[in-house]
Amino acid sequence: MNGADTAWIIVATALVLFMTLPGLALFYGGLVRARNVLSVFMHCYAIACLMSVLWLALGYSIAFGGGDSGYWGGLDKIFLLNVTSDSLSGTLPEVLFFAFQMTFAIITPALIVGAYVERVGFAFVMAFSGLWMLLCYAPVVHWIWGGGMLSDGGILGAIGVKDFAGGIVVHETAGLAALVLAFFLGSRKNKTKPPHNPGYVMIGAAMLWVGWFGFNGGSQLAADGGAAMALTVTHISAATASLTWAAWERIKYGKASLVGLVTGTIAGLASITPASGFVGPIEALVIGAIAGVLCQESVNLVRNILSVDDTLDVFAVHGIGGIFGIVMIAVFGAGSWTAQIGGLLIVGFFTIVVTTILIKMVGALTSFRVNEEDEITGLDLSTHGERAYDITS
Repeated sequence: MNGADTAWIIVATALVLFMTLPGLALFYGGLVRARNVLSVFMHCYAIACLMSVLWLALGYSIAFGGGDSGYWGGLDKIFLLNVTSDSLSGTLPEVLFFAFQMTFAIITPALIVGAYVERVGFAFVMAFSGLWMLLCYAPVVHWIWGGGMLSDGGILGAIGVKDFAGGIVVHETAGLAALVLAFFLGSRKNKTKPPHNPGYVMIGAAMLWVGWFGFNGGSQLAADGGAAMALTVTHISAATASLTWAAWERIKYGKASLVGLVTGTIAGLASITPASGFVGPIEALVIGAIAGVLCQESVNLVRNILSVDDTLDVFAVHGIGGIFGIVMIAVFGAGSWTAQIGGLLIVGFFTIVVTTILIKMVGALTSFRVNEEDEITGLDLSTHGERAYDITS
């Protein structure tokens, strides 16, 4: 065990959990109408709790178990069986590696929340999220990172797929699942209301930005120069994408909005995530500059051309951002084109199929979409019996 590495990953683990609670909850909560803000908080918080238990029970073993299969990790580490405080994963206590990866398993299904807010059944959210993490996310983790990111990984890692911190594993899977869910769920009854609290959105985005240092920097799994470079390029990409999103918004609409600026931040963060261990500051500047425009145009593609009501633009920002970052690894020569594109296609197909099956299966057992009256009333009151404010809008 290396003491410095251990100390850094303890901090990184806290930072990645901070991304979901409260960062993502505030970011998403501010973007919805006032009558639905508590339901968004509830989704993020409850998913964090459920994923923690399921990661202990099965998820970690499926993703990082000691089985020889390149397809899944087996069941030898369910409930952390045979893992003690003295067990090591590289230079880290394995229980700490478990906890660090648990925060990734929390935020990935939580990202999907943005696709279905304001109209989805709470029971469906919980059942779908739990099954999706175990049957879609955890296997993909093993395919690319199996072996604790310290070996060649599973079937995709072994053929050379490079994904430092989750462009495929986190952002492509969550983005595509969000798109599929939004397609089957259908549009909201009223899509015209603006975000009810842009201040929440900015505060949440700022928390995500800070937490992302643990997300990307921690994925080095060591307190060294690689972690420092990953942290630095993460910041550069986020800052650059914020500026290009705002500039492009001003060119197109005459004004640059606060919500647009901070959404650009998230686009830059998602785009640099897979490449953060393979590029330097100049490459990060290029990735961020393109991401701010690319992800903004992707929002228009999903909303107006595909006519899919992905409420908070999960696919356009996270999905497209993560995919773009994976491709840029090949562009900058840090990975092969064949492996990078192949990895995207394989995981994309798998995610769409598993997500579709789970929607049909869980939707047959519980209410997928709330009724029209509850949607109009708002999920805070109709589902949870609470209101965030005295006057709703």
